[in-house]
Amino acid sequence: MDRAWEADVSAPFARRLGKSAAELGTSDGRDECPDIWQLANGDIAVIGTDATDAYRDHLPDGVLIGDDERLVVIPGAMLAAAKPDIPDA
Repeated sequence: MDRAWEADVSAPFARRLGKSAAELGTSDGRDECPDIWQLANGDIAVIGTDATDAYRDHLPDGVLIGDDERLVVIPGAMLAAAKPDIPDA
């Protein structure tokens, strides 16, 4: 069955939304670097801690995680810093 939306994994990274983890002080610069990026096709890529297993059995009604999807967690400050870069709907 086809989905209404599929990620185009050939789309390259276009620009960071907000500030880097180093700028926000949420990374020691070695092995953890949460980030938010806009792809060239307008989609958004989020790099964060994979918390799928921790949340899978505690999701709100109507929220599902597909077999090929992951729930990731990023610092709240990172999303707040990206707000000026995210257009209004």
